[in-house]
Amino acid sequence: MTQLELIGVEGLPEVRPGDDLGDLIASRSKLQPGDVLVVAQKVVSKSEGRLINFRSVRASDEAKRIASRLVASPDPRIVQVILDESVRVLRSERVLITETRHGFVCANSGVDHSNVPDSDELALLPEDPDASADGLRERLRVLTGVEVGVIVSDTFGRPWRLGIVNVALGVAGLPALIDLRGSPDDDGKELQATVLAIADDIAAAAGLVMGKTNRAPVVIVRGLAWKGTGTGRDLIRPAAEDLFR
Repeated sequence: MTQLELIGVEGLPEVRPGDDLGDLIASRSKLQPGDVLVVAQKVVSKSEGRLINFRSVRASDEAKRIASRLVASPDPRIVQVILDESVRVLRSERVLITETRHGFVCANSGVDHSNVPDSDELALLPEDPDASADGLRERLRVLTGVEVGVIVSDTFGRPWRLGIVNVALGVAGLPALIDLRGSPDDDGKELQATVLAIADDIAAAAGLVMGKTNRAPVVIVRGLAWKGTGTGRDLIRPAAEDLFR
């Protein structure tokens, strides 16, 4: 592999609950075997109806307390939605960092209101990002006859670096990790700890085309040479290996 292409799928309409996302993509692209599609979580969540009007939510005393301590001073009902999507609160001073039911540690449980037409609606993460990726991959295979890989991505911050990057939440049809431990480096020395987060690498590359305001929520990554399969769950560090818990 010496060259990769990043191709934004153009002309996608505003995705709404119940829309056939696979058909929307297939009708606007010409897929090739071995392509990997990186699909923004937001359009997946919209198609799956993972939206909630926060004005219908009743804020608990805990949500009100946390809201008063955050820099952005969000509506406590939004904080309640975030808490409902989490299993653990890691930080609630200035920023709200939680662990989701999926095992992701991120800001606000991935709850977001950007790029959602209704100002009162919030987008939630898919119930099962791996199942979403696998379902979309199968739908594209049926529609096009082409085997592709699919990554459902979202932007996450990082503890020791500024800025956000695209990462893989759900993975289907390609490995999430490539374990190089035990293999030789260019000088013949055995690698001891090198495990590549290949799905995150691909998602981050696609993020250059997606942007946050480019209206390019689907990117075809072409030219990858990959073997094997994996899931987004493979990328979640087990609690026993987490030095910061």
